[in-house]
Amino acid sequence: MKTVSFKTLGCRLNQYETDALLTQFHQAGYQVVDYSSPADITVINTCTVTNQSDQKSRNTISNAARKNKNGLVVVTGCMANNHKEQLESNEQVTYVVDNERKSQIVPLIDAHFKGEMIHPDSFSRDVFGFETVDQSLHTRTAIKVQDGCDNFCTYCIVPSVRGRAVSRPIGQILENVRSVIDNGFKEIVITGVNIGRYDHDGLRLEAAIEKILELPGDFRVRISSLEPDGFGPEFHRLFQHPKMTPHMHLCIQSGSDPILLKMRRMYTVKSFMNIIEKFRSEIPDFNFTTDVIVGFPGETEADFQLSLDLVKEAQFSHVHTFRYSRRKGTRADRMDDQLEEKIKNQRSERVRKQAEENRLSYMQSMLGKRQRVLVERVDGKGMARGYGEHYLPVNFLTERRDRNWFTELTLDGIEPGESPTMKASVI
Repeated sequence: MKTVSFKTLGCRLNQYETDALLTQFHQAGYQVVDYSSPADITVINTCTVTNQSDQKSRNTISNAARKNKNGLVVVTGCMANNHKEQLESNEQVTYVVDNERKSQIVPLIDAHFKGEMIHPDSFSRDVFGFETVDQSLHTRTAIKVQDGCDNFCTYCIVPSVRGRAVSRPIGQILENVRSVIDNGFKEIVITGVNIGRYDHDGLRLEAAIEKILELPGDFRVRISSLEPDGFGPEFHRLFQHPKMTPHMHLCIQSGSDPILLKMRRMYTVKSFMNIIEKFRSEIPDFNFTTDVIVGFPGETEADFQLSLDLVKEAQFSHVHTFRYSRRKGTRADRMDDQLEEKIKNQRSERVRKQAEENRLSYMQSMLGKRQRVLVERVDGKGMARGYGEHYLPVNFLTERRDRNWFTELTLDGIEPGESPTMKASVI
């Protein structure tokens, strides 16, 4: 039995596609092993959103090649699209498979071991060609509803490496959800490149999610990263449904309207805050997380202070902070007033500190409240860890040793540290 390991970098969509590949390999008779172990095949699902992402991907490729000197190294993901020729010339890499053909990696490897040398480009393109996940590294699983993006933000390389926006037929989505529920998954994460732009034969995102919520079963639904201009005015009403989790990663990128305009973001700070206020008027403890880019070309100290003020005002419990990274082929790369890395690093640190304050403040506001926690793992001492519906990590003692079950808890403490965790007790 051939062994295969995986390493995933980047977004939740990449994580879903890795899980789908893991399932395909398992069904094809391969043994899945931990990435730290030697393997006959190593699949590296790369990211290219920043220069730092490219460097992490290159380092991972080199480490995998050193660790598995006689094994196959398959590189896929966004870097495989953005730097395809460079990767194909790398002697450490056996195959480079672009995003459009990622779902065809198993037949490619099968052919290799049969002695057939097939170029990955000979396979057909199909961004939705993955099998239903039944083997996963997680207790939750993603449902891919959309791929590609038509927004063309001035800093972003994603439309070049993921292509134009395309939506998955609702029938396929519902069948996928039914199958993963039958496979035992209890949390469904709706994912894609720009899911707010979902539109298949006139069916928009809200209507698609409503159909998912109508399906029977003991499961809950979480929304992954979402753009603030990609849904209707009544979207917040979906979260009144008991299967919806009151958490959303809503991307702001900057708190300065002039910078948002230069980024070609299709909203204003005021319209963004109107969304926050509308949600919290219905669900006061709704948990928002976000992305912020610091050091965009021409960002002044005053522009940055507006971003910092917005992070505090919106009370994001987590902020994924990006230091602006020049990407060849984007309009921002050609803009004047490029900032020094030193300034970007300083601003990133200031956002990080404010986000940490926000997180502790939000955790304190949740003390005494109930959470329905999905258990992800239990250690040998009976300490269970999982996530509540508000996407807060929770620890509690249990006599059970299995995972992937719901339990009702009361949040009664905070464990401090680099990554604070809620402590809880069984109701």
